[in-house]
Formats: sequence, C-alpha cells, structure tokens
Amino acid sequence: MMKKKILAFLLAAVMVLALVACGGNNSGKDNDSQGGGEGGKTIGVCIYKFDDAFMTTYRNALQEILEGKGYSVTVVDGNNDQNKQNEQINTFITQGVDALIINPVMTSAADQIIATVKGADIPTVLINREPTADQMAAYDKLVYVGCDAAQSGTFQGELILETANKGDINGDGKVSYIMIQGDPENIDAQLRTEYSVKALTDAGMEVEELDLQRGDWDREKGQTICANDLAQFGDQIEVVFCNNDDMAIGALQAIQAAGRTVNEDIYLVGVDALDAALNEVKAGNMTGTVLNDAKGQAQGAVAEMEKLLSGTTYASGSQSVYVDYVKVTPDNVADFMG
Repeated sequence: MMKKKILAFLLAAVMVLALVACGGNNSGKDNDSQGGGEGGKTIGVCIYKFDDAFMTTYRNALQEILEGKGYSVTVVDGNNDQNKQNEQINTFITQGVDALIINPVMTSAADQIIATVKGADIPTVLINREPTADQMAAYDKLVYVGCDAAQSGTFQGELILETANKGDINGDGKVSYIMIQGDPENIDAQLRTEYSVKALTDAGMEVEELDLQRGDWDREKGQTICANDLAQFGDQIEVVFCNNDDMAIGALQAIQAAGRTVNEDIYLVGVDALDAALNEVKAGNMTGTVLNDAKGQAQGAVAEMEKLLSGTTYASGSQSVYVDYVKVTPDNVADFMG
C-alpha cells in the first residue's frame, strides 16, 4: 500500500514538472517560440478610422512592413470613437500583446491612453496625432512618430508664394482666402491652418480670411463648404487652403462646378499627396499638395517599436521622431506617382 502511495506521489510530481516546463507561460505571448520578427511577437495596431484616405495608405504600409518582418499583427478600426478605441487598447492589453502602435482618435485622450499603456508596461508608439512633450514624458517606453505639422502648413503657404502673383490674383494688394480645416481638436489641423497663412504674412503679404470652416478631413464636407463659400464670396476668393487632400478634391469639384479654373483665377492646395491629388496636380487642377510620407512614417514607427522591444527607453524631450514633408508641384509630381 505504501509503495502505491509513493508511486502515485512520484507520478504526480512528474506531471507538475512537465506542466511547468511546457505550459508555465500563460501570458498569451509566444515567448519567442514562433520565429520571425522579434521571435514572432504580437503587435496591436489601433487606427482612428479606416475610411480616412491617408490613414488607409498608412495602415496598409504599416501592416505590410510588420508582417514582412514576421510579427503577428492585428489592426483595429476605432470608427472615430474614442471610447471604442479605449476598449480596443484594453483588449489588446488583456490579450498580452508585446507592443502597441496607436493612432489616437482624439489628441485630448492622450493622458488616458498613456496612463493605460504605462500601467500595463507595454511599449507603445503613437502615430499621426502628437501629444505634448509633457504628456509623453509620463512614460519612458513611449515614442511619437510623425511629421511636424507646422512644416506642412508652411509649405502650403510657400506653394502660393511661388505662383506668379503670390496669390494676389486680382492685384488688390492682399491674398483673400478660405480655409477648410480638418478636425480643429487635432494639432495637425491647428498648425496647418496657422502656418499656411503665417508663411504669407512672414513674406510680407497682406491676407484676408473670408471664411474658416471645419471639414473633418472629409471630401463631401470640403465640397459643400467650398460651394457655399463660392456662392457667397464669388471672385473674392483667390486661394482655397485645405488641411488635407480629400477635402481639397471635394473643393475642386465645387470650384469646377462654379466655372472657376484652378491656377488661372483661383489657387487650391492640400496636404497628403494622395494618388487622386497627384493626378489633379499633374492635370493642373490643383496648385500643389504636400507629401505626408505615409510609408516613411510607417517605417519609422516600426523602427522605433523595435527599439522599444529591445529595451530602449526615452528621456523626456526626446520622444518625438519626425519625417519631413515635401512640396509637390507640377514640376516634380511625376517623382511621386506610381
């Protein structure tokens, strides 16, 4: 009887040891067992909304790069709903992802997002919408990868200054414009709006703002705003500034419907260098756009994520990595097509 008890005990001990050896890690991570990028680590990607044209280009590039490196990637659509995105972040944390790449729905939610990922000790790259340096300083495994939105606004203004009459089509000594803004809560929208006009005034041009309306990055809203402004202000409008290309393409539809001709009696500029906008620049239907390098930013985001996964931490003030914008005109547009 005693021998049977001892044998049973020994068998139980062997089973426990086997379980510890084979299944002791129940965190939901692969623990480098699958090979591939960083040993098959899992990456959660949160995009503010899938039907944004620029972010579609960005997320496709991001997913292609990550999967090409062997990472297991899940990309989710926030549907422009911050509460939904918060739930998605928490789900990724529960699942035990190794790193997060987050395109916040709202910049104002940065504090909450940063506190959440810090509490879970998950390396995180924020993209496209930049928190303040003070907000990011709260967590040393956090980095932002994007572009300096002030630069894109400046380049828009320079595109107008580089026209033959510097935007003053009617010769009255001032540039009269309308501004179709993205989401005014977004820092990119704020800086593009400010610096596009600042480039003109810094060059000594007098300006007149006829209207400023939020178009929420949306093509149909861009068309509606521009159509209403053309009906109200007519030939007074010399320049149409749009915070992104989707709104600019909508504005172009309104301009053409009103019988106006871009680069003859009105100027039109956007940001992003979407394929559709590049086609319009080439055709002479847009004065220019500004390349928002989605692929370059995606490459930068993955590179910074890999640094974090390797143990790199960031000191306050060094947590933003920028990719330069590029002015796109009819002279160089072919370089960015195809």
